[in-house]
Amino acid sequence: MERKLVRLQKMLADCGVASRRKSEELIEQGRVRVNGKVAKIGDKVDPYNDKVYVGSKRVTANAKTPYRYIMLNKPRGYLTTMSDDRGRKCVADLVKDIEERIYPVGRLDKDSEGMLLMTNDGEFANHIMHPKKHVNKVYRVTVRPTITDEQINKLSKGVVIDGRKTAPAQVRVVKKEEGRAVLEIVIREGRNRQIRKMCESVSLEVARLKRTAVGSVKLGGLKVGDYRDLTADEVKKLSADPNPSQNFFGE
Repeated sequence: MERKLVRLQKMLADCGVASRRKSEELIEQGRVRVNGKVAKIGDKVDPYNDKVYVGSKRVTANAKTPYRYIMLNKPRGYLTTMSDDRGRKCVADLVKDIEERIYPVGRLDKDSEGMLLMTNDGEFANHIMHPKKHVNKVYRVTVRPTITDEQINKLSKGVVIDGRKTAPAQVRVVKKEEGRAVLEIVIREGRNRQIRKMCESVSLEVARLKRTAVGSVKLGGLKVGDYRDLTADEVKKLSADPNPSQNFFGE
């Protein structure tokens, strides 16, 4: 029988070890071995016959493992990771009763809250996170002091953070009062602490940051710290290729 080979990072993601991007980091750190040898980026494996280890744990492919798609309302103060060697609170603590080895799709920093998708489906996770797929991420952002039309214009057109300009964003003022403003910001990228850095670049301080939707799927009334399974229709919508020119606010 012909061996069917797949990229190592894809196999790790499909087996629920971590997202494809995080799996690549594990490989680069020398923490993955294949048939006794330290793996490297670009390696391909037979998921059902090669012996793949991450640290001391063997990773095995099981065609019968069901996919899970979870929406978690992440509280502030939790790290978006499945473990922490410093004993800090992680989102893994909130999904302990889930049998499948799920992992976060993208990130919310420790001080941010709201909708966090988690899954053991590597293809699904890669689709959501890949910048070329243009999946909307919607945030409700409280900033200080209040915001000006000039600042809104700059954020909308794109600002330079970490030496690179952000893609155009959609910015809407929800509430504006003395000393603060509540915004709704839609981005299609997923760069590290992107919303906070965008606001800092135009001299705005982020007092609160909450993700309220990914694509057309909304957080809704899910309680802080709780999770639920996505419906089949929600998974289908998130897996579809969106229209990158769509205006979220319908303007």
